[in-house]
Amino acid sequence: MSKYLKTIVFAFVVCAVADPTLADKLGLGRAALPAEVAAWDLDINALGEGLPSGSGDALVGEEIFSEKCAACHGDFAEGIDNWPKLAGGVDTLDHEDPLKTVGSYWPYLTTAYDYIKRSMPYGNAGSLTDDEVYAIVAYILYSNDLIEDDFVLSDENFLAFEMPNAKGFVVDDRETTEYAIWSDVPCMKNCKDTVEITMRALVLDVTPDQVGVFTTDVVAGVVEEVLEPEVESPTLDLKLVADGEKVFKKCKSCHQVGDRAKNKSGPILNGVLNYAAGSVEGFRYSRAMKAVAEGGLIWTSEELVAFLAKPKTYLKGTKMSFGGLRKEVDQIAVIEYLKTFSR
Repeated sequence: MSKYLKTIVFAFVVCAVADPTLADKLGLGRAALPAEVAAWDLDINALGEGLPSGSGDALVGEEIFSEKCAACHGDFAEGIDNWPKLAGGVDTLDHEDPLKTVGSYWPYLTTAYDYIKRSMPYGNAGSLTDDEVYAIVAYILYSNDLIEDDFVLSDENFLAFEMPNAKGFVVDDRETTEYAIWSDVPCMKNCKDTVEITMRALVLDVTPDQVGVFTTDVVAGVVEEVLEPEVESPTLDLKLVADGEKVFKKCKSCHQVGDRAKNKSGPILNGVLNYAAGSVEGFRYSRAMKAVAEGGLIWTSEELVAFLAKPKTYLKGTKMSFGGLRKEVDQIAVIEYLKTFSR
């Protein structure tokens, strides 16, 4: 039996079980028990009705998210390939191509709980406990810089949390304001004889990457353009720079470099080498990073290598939940690439 046919049969049997009349008529199954219906009858509305008892924080949520969600949504909720981004997008809703995430767009936190509880993780929906869902929602909020990592989200404080875009939605009044002026008679005038494709999708990741500034055939003159005059170092390894640019693709979802770099879920990394830790203006660092910054940590090559290898081992409590760059050659290459960007 094909997978498609099995799905149809399964859905048919479920309908028969749920509908006593259909079950009796077809001689299949039995009526669902109230307890069985209750197990699937999940409905949490914007008012919080149906929200179960429980709690969870971002620290626990990070572990669960890494195990059960990161394969599609990334370690930092930044999304992988075409799987949805759950974090970021602040102040982009008025852009031509806005980034609509839980943090930037969703008006009600209850929607996140309801959806995750009933639909996630992909392929194993409904397997998460109530506390696990609270923890995952907390981690998503943390990834959007909306709470601290030790904030405990629970049914008691859930409704008190107002999402940034809560006031960005209005009541749909089209039935009273627009329906009357609509016509059910199609125009059918001045129609085109043929249809041509004039644009291509820009967000499907099907266009090959553009050749970056640094490639394997990069020349010294190009490097000099992006470096400050005093950084014209004869020790710069251009092959490593090129390799580092490729490795940095693993970091781009959270960190930016260059003249137009902005803080995202991670700080900009311009001039990070030999600079004081936790010193990027405007970025909201974790308590752990603030502590080592106050202790005078400087990002030397040695310290960066240790951090990049295992961030969470190097600095317990860091916001950077990325597992790390396992290969030493990748660590060295990305540091060499970062040398080319100054503050």
